[in-house]
Amino acid sequence: MSPLPQPPDRNSLNTITARDRSPLKFFLVVFALSMPFWLAGLFIPFQPLPGLPVSSLMFFCPVTAALILVYKEKKTAGVTELLRRSFDYQRIKPNIWYAPIVLMMPAVMVLSYGLMRLMGVQLPTPEFSVLAALVMLLGFFIAALGEELGWSGYILEPMQDRLNALPASILLGLVWATWHIAPYRQAHRSLTWIAWQCLFTVALRVLLGWLYNRTGKSVFAATVFHAMANVSVFLFPIYGSYYDPRITGLITAILATLVTVRGGDER
Repeated sequence: MSPLPQPPDRNSLNTITARDRSPLKFFLVVFALSMPFWLAGLFIPFQPLPGLPVSSLMFFCPVTAALILVYKEKKTAGVTELLRRSFDYQRIKPNIWYAPIVLMMPAVMVLSYGLMRLMGVQLPTPEFSVLAALVMLLGFFIAALGEELGWSGYILEPMQDRLNALPASILLGLVWATWHIAPYRQAHRSLTWIAWQCLFTVALRVLLGWLYNRTGKSVFAATVFHAMANVSVFLFPIYGSYYDPRITGLITAILATLVTVRGGDER
């Protein structure tokens, strides 16, 4: 008598889909991996850049969490698949999408600078070298990739499957902002500054979600945009010395609202 057929092993068939992923589990792993960096920030005064405490080096925790979980789902094949999305620029079509990816956040900072001058804030003339900006861009690209492979490449889609695009981006933005609070406090930011910066962070995540969906779900697009946002802030106008999240946060929130109303993801 032949044995009864066994049910298929989900892992062996690689049938675990984005919908099966648990956002809560992912967030818990990210926060657990980040805790040693938050603790280090309490005792180590080292700053990679002015205003960036040592706890900011937690940037690779989202990708680490994603790799741990995707390995449990699909083993080495899943890890390779996720890492390949680091440079999935072929998804960005048409090429006109590179304009908002690269230019949107510098434009936001230029507008912030102009509004602050109109409000009577005494701002110096922007001053930075091209070489320093390029080095900063490379560093922030690596840091953004460590985040976006997790935030965009791993967990955004299951959240969108459950909540649709806009609520998923807002919820992810709230988690993202909460994740940054410890470094902000360790950089001696006031609670008011942090509150406005959290508004900026949530609005930025909405823009990231919008671009991710509009560029064929390109992690590379989200990474470049994320990196450009950080570079723009840290060059304002002299290595971020006069950056004010009240102004930039409101502008970014208005922009996020506009793209959502006028050109947001149809879901």
